[in-house]
Amino acid sequence: MRTIKLLSGFALILSVFTSCYTDTFIEDEVITGSSLSLDEALSAYELWYVDINLTKGNAGIPFMDKAFTLSFVNGDVRANNNLAGIGNQGNGFGINVGYYDLFDYDLDISHDIDGFYSFEVTLLAGGRLELYNRATRTSYYLKGYQRNTFDYDRIFYDNIHFFLQEYAVWEKIYTSPQGLQNEFDAENFLRFLPVSNSGNFESSQDFRGSSINMIYWDYTGIYEVRDVVNNAYIKILTLDYDYFQNEFFELSIIDDSTIALYQPSTGSEYRFRGKGYITYKTASEGKSRIEQTLIEKKGSQLSL
Repeated sequence: MRTIKLLSGFALILSVFTSCYTDTFIEDEVITGSSLSLDEALSAYELWYVDINLTKGNAGIPFMDKAFTLSFVNGDVRANNNLAGIGNQGNGFGINVGYYDLFDYDLDISHDIDGFYSFEVTLLAGGRLELYNRATRTSYYLKGYQRNTFDYDRIFYDNIHFFLQEYAVWEKIYTSPQGLQNEFDAENFLRFLPVSNSGNFESSQDFRGSSINMIYWDYTGIYEVRDVVNNAYIKILTLDYDYFQNEFFELSIIDDSTIALYQPSTGSEYRFRGKGYITYKTASEGKSRIEQTLIEKKGSQLSL
């Protein structure tokens, strides 16, 4: 996430996050309209947030479905596809994923992996764009922001279920001395998989420090992340085990590679650190990722 410390900034922006997502980002004063060329419109904003929930059409375009933001910089297309490190990677623009050309109000994008796509662009009120791909009959809606007013932290928390998928494994590094002894005390590893996988979380009781490639996964199930009313910085994580009762936790973020799970039923807190960071460059279903580059982190934390 961005270099601003998450915990120290919470008090300052808490009131912002209790309102609807689409109202929380600071509106920029750049006005778009029919008098602007497409080049001028794209250049008016440094970041274009891809509101995947507004997408309309019959089929998705992988790199569009996966990007949280896109930027169009001197012919290059930049994208924030990961949440860990968002706001820092590429000076806030993310990674280079391809290049683009403009022809009147047509935007042609050649993606490094997904190939060529052409979009018909319509300028909308409030610094918004509609990108329509005629081949797939799909429209994407983008909202423009500047890097210094864009709320990277809000993107992070609104998409936290994807953050859980950005590490190959989560290893337990701490169990609080307080709390009732329970079965989850023995769980030392978790991993979260895209929803398209059957049994989209797994847990293991292997010894801490085990190689992430050698872990035996004892249990499987389905996980869910839900919001907490009036608190944007705590989520409810449900681990729905296939053959056992559900486990419920209050999920919070310590830093870009560490999460805390508080179990209200026992009063126990657990902390897990991500291992095997996954850099995404393409996607399959929605924002579920398939192309992965694993980078062993050796247990180090990211600087915030």
